[in-house]
Amino acid sequence: MGWSYSFWKENFYPANLSSKQFLGYYAKNFNTVEVDSTFYRIPRTSTVLDWNEQTPKDFMFSLKFPQVITHIKKLKNCEEEAKVFLERVQLLKEKLGALLLQLPSTFESDEHVSSLRDFLQELPEDHCYAVEIRNRKLLNPSFYSVLRNSNVALAWVESPFMPQIIEMTADFIYVRWEGNRKLVKGTLGKRELEKLSNIKSWADRLRQFSNAKTETFGYFSKYFSGYPPSDVRDLLQSLRTAKPET
Repeated sequence: MGWSYSFWKENFYPANLSSKQFLGYYAKNFNTVEVDSTFYRIPRTSTVLDWNEQTPKDFMFSLKFPQVITHIKKLKNCEEEAKVFLERVQLLKEKLGALLLQLPSTFESDEHVSSLRDFLQELPEDHCYAVEIRNRKLLNPSFYSVLRNSNVALAWVESPFMPQIIEMTADFIYVRWEGNRKLVKGTLGKRELEKLSNIKSWADRLRQFSNAKTETFGYFSKYFSGYPPSDVRDLLQSLRTAKPET
């Protein structure tokens, strides 16, 4: 989740690498990234074109919908913001991965779900969309149906605030390893918690989808173990040796 971390210098980024070169270097080591900055503001056209220019043709960006849409307007009367956001991110062309609607914990009522249904129905169908929830009340068949009807993935999240989700609502998978901010600083540029056994369990779970060639987006937060580059490598290695989940 992100690449603009100066505290990765010397452990991941070379010590003499400028911040403007971070994305290009990152893209030589990993094939996708989740962009968190779009949650706070709609990116400028020049910014999106720059991301495209710095990365190889097989690289993919997943991006969060802006908070003005999800948290401030709560998916209502936000047609203009959604239009501008989608126009901007479409400049990534074939590098555009999934678009994430990260809903607030206050999103819980039937009225909220109805707003989500209406919002999803208006989105262009040629993109992948995922929804992350932060309220247990939405873990029910009715909510899953809303997502399935629009082929929108319910994000699987590793977080202390939500139970493990196993429901699959789309033809692709979106996983977010968020971690616990109370236990991990995330700014030390090194692993702070040993998470290998946890990662291996996830690999066992995800192996079946890898074998079936189901497209899977997965992103580690700096609060998971403290050092996402090692988490990604551990996951990829574990996927190669994981036993199928029974």
